[in-house]
Amino acid sequence: MLTPEKAIEVQRALGSDIGMALDECIEYPGTRERAASAAGRTLAWARRSKKEIETRAPSDTNPQQVFFAIVQGGTFQDLRRENAAELVALDFPGYAIGGLAVGEPHELSCEIAGETAACLPPDRPRYLMGVGKPEQLLDYVRCGIDMMDCVLPTRNARNGYLYTRRGPLHIKNAEFIDDPRPIDETCACVVCRRYSRAYLCHLFRANEILGAILNTHHNLYFFLDIMKAIREAIAFGNLSRFSSELQARSGSGSSIVE
Repeated sequence: MLTPEKAIEVQRALGSDIGMALDECIEYPGTRERAASAAGRTLAWARRSKKEIETRAPSDTNPQQVFFAIVQGGTFQDLRRENAAELVALDFPGYAIGGLAVGEPHELSCEIAGETAACLPPDRPRYLMGVGKPEQLLDYVRCGIDMMDCVLPTRNARNGYLYTRRGPLHIKNAEFIDDPRPIDETCACVVCRRYSRAYLCHLFRANEILGAILNTHHNLYFFLDIMKAIREAIAFGNLSRFSSELQARSGSGSSIVE
């Protein structure tokens, strides 16, 4: 039995930097009644979570740990605005937007993310859960999102799908058996500096766990590097140009496994 209080207790014990209040994420498409019910339950659980956070001592393993509330409301903008307002009143250190990346079109995902982010405090982190593809990250940043996470880079890494600035490659393919080049010749990650495509192809085909580890390291570096480039583009006022370059580079990457 997982309760809001138990979820807080477990995360305290784990000592994560950011913990999440328990929420209810519904399917897509979901009815208005279903979305309203889930949003109401999420709000009630957030209140219970907040009480548990305030009455318990800080985590022994991470005294600086903070907890975010999660906004729900399906694809209904008014429900999102209402849920966001009630959660903001609880004064959490940061806010997540949940219930997206569950099958809805990307355009709708951006629409709901942007509408919801606009309802959240600009001085608190805004975190969109469960997104997205490399070429989509900038879209969400433009919606007002500060933080994102997704299983895509790690899951694809375990399946031998690696991201490069020229589009994805499938390291298990025979064309890489004798390829001495790194995954991406423009990448500065430790994997690209030390290992060849041929070696990574061998690891994958031999089902060596090291292959999954190295692939994961590269893919995570790739995603973090994009976010670093976005921050720099914002700082230098070059976001539009960077957006065009990113879309051009990722145009051949639509076949990546999801």
